[in-house]
Amino acid sequence: MERDGIDLDRSTLAGWVGQSTKLLEPLAEAIGRYVRAGAAIFADDTPIKMQAKKKCATARIWTYVRDERPWGSGDPPAAWYRFSKDRGGRHPTEHLASHRGWIHADGYTGFNELFAKEAVHEMACMAHVRRKFVDIFQSQGSQIVEEAIRRIALLYAVEKAARGKPPEERVALRKRDAKPVFDDLEIWLAEQLNRISGKSELAKAIRYALGRMKKMRGYLENGSLELDNNCAERSIRCVALGRKNYLFVGSEGGGNAAAIAYTLIETAKLNRVDPQAWLTWVLANIADHKITRLDELMPWRYAATAA
Repeated sequence: MERDGIDLDRSTLAGWVGQSTKLLEPLAEAIGRYVRAGAAIFADDTPIKMQAKKKCATARIWTYVRDERPWGSGDPPAAWYRFSKDRGGRHPTEHLASHRGWIHADGYTGFNELFAKEAVHEMACMAHVRRKFVDIFQSQGSQIVEEAIRRIALLYAVEKAARGKPPEERVALRKRDAKPVFDDLEIWLAEQLNRISGKSELAKAIRYALGRMKKMRGYLENGSLELDNNCAERSIRCVALGRKNYLFVGSEGGGNAAAIAYTLIETAKLNRVDPQAWLTWVLANIADHKITRLDELMPWRYAATAA
């Protein structure tokens, strides 16, 4: 049910989860461990207001998503949220300290410490590149921008064909159909810089694109990667919706409780499980459940039990 952009059912459910935070926190942490164990995860963050000394400060909600459905994996999807009082790079570094593999992310420098590790690799986001060109096209119009958008669309057409296929088939398809387009786009963008003002918004967008494309090439060789970070961006929408409802969190504790609620509710929804039915079942069982067997309470386990 929605009214004025507010998801009332989700807000009510989040409040209900908040009342059981202590019981449910270990389950949210188990989801976090599951997400971090993925070979490739998606990361993003968004601002949220927190009440501090009779005024509101800008805090952050971080999201980390594991979703392997695009490459045909049978492992279930999950989303893990964390709260912090600021946007310091130490937060994602701490959150993902145990991760070994790829991280899809935007160009936020706070991830650089993670990417400096040999065991962690960066996958940049083509959607961010495309968005800059779209913004310029909408405000100014340009044949160069229009052509850039057209070429990027060709890459996404290949991704549409590759969706759901096993990793090795995705790689073969990308090498055949996407790599020539990707290579030509990179060369063509570099050529355009010599034809326009270096101080223009278009030049800035092209330089950004060239810088990010160097960190996108991994997807051409790895079928477990996506061309963009849209998976994480979709997981942030619930927080944006929540901002319209509760406006701010009252404390750091309230922010942590909100992160737990988002983790549980959104992971259930990713697995097409009714959050309230699942959490009712969890609360009926978790008190007597061994903490070493929390995986038995995951929403995908509940779905199998219910079936």
